[in-house]
Amino acid sequence: MFIPRDASCLRHSHDIEGPPSRNDFMGLPELATPTTIGADDVLNSPKMLFQRVIRSSISHSKVATPRCLPMTQRRTFLPAGMYDKKVIEAKYPSRPTLTDAEDPDMNGGYVNPPRIKRQFRDPYADWWDPQERRNYGEPIHEDNDTLGMFSPWEYTWTTPRQAFLLLGIFFSSIVGIHGAASLFYPDRPSYPREFEGGLERELGGPGAVRVWIAIEKA
Repeated sequence: MFIPRDASCLRHSHDIEGPPSRNDFMGLPELATPTTIGADDVLNSPKMLFQRVIRSSISHSKVATPRCLPMTQRRTFLPAGMYDKKVIEAKYPSRPTLTDAEDPDMNGGYVNPPRIKRQFRDPYADWWDPQERRNYGEPIHEDNDTLGMFSPWEYTWTTPRQAFLLLGIFFSSIVGIHGAASLFYPDRPSYPREFEGGLERELGGPGAVRVWIAIEKA
């Protein structure tokens, strides 16, 4: 609770000396006068009482008429489109609930374009995106990661039958070349060549002359 400064002083004065007596309002001195002048004598004097009444009336008038504060702009103001549920629901409506017949692909009712890889489109056509071969605003397939230009390239220049035929010719050619080489390439003799004494002296066997012995004899 807001308490004016003068009212707080008045409250503390009442707490110290108590409520004013009858003699204070009549302007008469107290019957039992103290021997020394203290704070109670000063507060109980008619002049001090008059000042206290004037101060209390001024403080009551201040509380009765509050001062108007200036109007300030709120800095946390946000447009209705950012927090109003009705506006948000109108802009971004909830997804409708579809049946199995209405949504057989279970993709929220999205209608996919024909499943055609971008590599089969004309590379010289006037596309908005020449690299992806796609026009502006054109819907894309939900499997665009496997149908776009950066997906694995699909080779269509030959049929699977022709591919297996070419692979068979390749492997049969390798086997034929190895067979012909095994028939006409000269083999190693089945029995090793022999020399007299087994080339014991030439290869430095036990009966060979040692070099250091020959040097000492010389």
